[in-house]
Amino acid sequence: MFDLPCFVSGKRMVARAQLTSLAGCLAVFGLTACNGGGETTTDTATGTTSETESESDTRTTVDPTTTTPTTSTPTTITGTQTDSMGSTESESETDPTDTDPTTDPTTDPTTDGPTTSESETTPPECNDGEMMCEGDDLITCVEGSWSDPAPCEFGCVEGQGCAEPCVEGEVMCVDGGASECVNGEFTEPTPCSDACVDDLGCVACIPGASKCEGDNSMVCDDEGEGYVLAEVCDGVQGVFCNEDAGVCDGECAPGNLQLDYLGCEYYATVTQQQDSGIQGTDFFSITVANSSDEETNVKIEGNGVDIGFTVAPNSVKRQILPWVNALYKGTGPSKVVENAAYHIRADHPVTVNQYSPIDADVTNDASLLLPVNAWTGSAMVASFPYWINQLNPNLRTPGFYAVVASQDETTVQLHPSATGNMVQAGGGVAADGTGEVTLNRGDVLQVVTTLEAGDLTGTQVEADKPVMVISGHSCTEVPQMTLACDHLEEVMPPTESLSTTYVVMPPVQTPNNAAFHGEVVRVIASEPETTVTFVPDIGQDIVLENAGDFVEVPVGTDRYVVDADKKILVAQYMVGAQGGFGQSDPSMALAVATGQYRTDFLIHAPPTWAANYANLIAPLEATVEVDGDTVPESEFTAIPETDYKTATVLLSNEGDGNHRIGSDEKITVGVYGAQSFGSYWIVGGLDLKHF
Repeated sequence: MFDLPCFVSGKRMVARAQLTSLAGCLAVFGLTACNGGGETTTDTATGTTSETESESDTRTTVDPTTTTPTTSTPTTITGTQTDSMGSTESESETDPTDTDPTTDPTTDPTTDGPTTSESETTPPECNDGEMMCEGDDLITCVEGSWSDPAPCEFGCVEGQGCAEPCVEGEVMCVDGGASECVNGEFTEPTPCSDACVDDLGCVACIPGASKCEGDNSMVCDDEGEGYVLAEVCDGVQGVFCNEDAGVCDGECAPGNLQLDYLGCEYYATVTQQQDSGIQGTDFFSITVANSSDEETNVKIEGNGVDIGFTVAPNSVKRQILPWVNALYKGTGPSKVVENAAYHIRADHPVTVNQYSPIDADVTNDASLLLPVNAWTGSAMVASFPYWINQLNPNLRTPGFYAVVASQDETTVQLHPSATGNMVQAGGGVAADGTGEVTLNRGDVLQVVTTLEAGDLTGTQVEADKPVMVISGHSCTEVPQMTLACDHLEEVMPPTESLSTTYVVMPPVQTPNNAAFHGEVVRVIASEPETTVTFVPDIGQDIVLENAGDFVEVPVGTDRYVVDADKKILVAQYMVGAQGGFGQSDPSMALAVATGQYRTDFLIHAPPTWAANYANLIAPLEATVEVDGDTVPESEFTAIPETDYKTATVLLSNEGDGNHRIGSDEKITVGVYGAQSFGSYWIVGGLDLKHF
């Protein structure tokens, strides 16, 4: 024991006591820092000393059943106490826990010491609901404290809790091995020699992985059992297998080409013709236009042909090909002709047109071919009704469509429209126009109407692999009973690239190219309940009830926008010479969806024809150039109530027939020509994005 004066805030206090420790001294004044010390008091009457707890008597406590705080009874020290100077004081002193502000330093605002109303709280160990694993046991936070471990039957998952039993037979990969679920639990992993894939287990390869085997790109099958052929990297097209990626690469690799009319692989196809109009010098031909700055190598195979040639940079090559008698002669029946399409490959992107035939003043038309990389397994047919010669009723010709396959074992299904259910049966096609036909690469299925009825327009073609559909008519009048008949044909765009808005502009007359040539327009629905409107209003607004239904706009020279609430196909048919619009007999083209417009075009117009024209449809503010010359704004005429304008440009026949057209905004171009009574009409180019 020893005497020690106590100080608070630098002030000496009145009372002294014998203290067992400094902590006990501080406890007399309610300082929590002195927790654990005791207070020693001396009773002068008895000469005994006693100790009181410093914590319990000096703290403000809260009854857990009430929110009202209570204060413990203050301890009063009585009797005589002796200070260190030997003097005595006889008055009673109140314990420092007294709440009298005149005596208790904890309530005196001038005192720096802590208050007795502060409570010391212990922070929670955890947040209620938290979980953690201890081996296979789960520990849960309850009221701020961790519970005792609870065993999990199927193990514990950190952050999730007890695991659910696994699905019987489920496979999971662990450290390169396969573990299978048996009786609700995963077994010990079995090591895999090659690879492991969740849900599959040990596999020979990772599904979808690619590698090269020579010139072939191989891909691991969906079950991981091994590699199968994904694609032949065609050296003729300058394509090679990239060892780093395991896929075909090069300028002409399908993955590097755009969805438009430029490509490196095409199929040219002879179609049903009025063979009596084809003379010995009327040749089926193609033109290959090279838009690159490098020489392009071209190879053509099919129908017994094997031809190779080069096309100089930024030039065009015309190539005559034999007619395929089984396709162009006669008037039916429907049939499959094997290896009848001409397979065209180039080692740089090119554009290809086919002419049936190219030099003629009788029955002919042309088509812009679409590259194989833009094909899909779906297309819709635009044709015209079967035809009877009014001067010779025994002369009748059918409408047609032809389906070309680029891969072996292609299954084609035919879904005729309301008018397309009268065909000449054959080649796996029934008389009602339905059928399922298997084609190999280069095979052609040609379907023709009867000679008494039928219009194939609106028929839908579906295939499990990409196909091209080319449709038209052997020889027909437009409109019927208006001399004379002419061949119609055009390649149909994939259904995926159809859209809802098109701008229609007729061709000009020959020789009076200051006036428009009359046309018939068909708008064909690809889906049921399609609402079609025309701007400006031409009195033809309609709701087409079924897929394949169409509205036919009668002969006219109007320009307008066609709008629909679902995808449509719009076909244009040039009126025959007796219709009062100049010399040319019928030809056929397709309007281009505004969403497929472009800013640059490489077109070909045979300079051997008497006159070739380009129809330009552009936004009102667009600036357009043809062969480097700006088309004057005065040449354009706005279409009322729309945001479009049109112009017709007479193309020069000097040079090789190639022409470049560009614009600062996206536009569309139609190309057509006239020669005596003959005519052709093709799309100048388009994107083929999928909508």
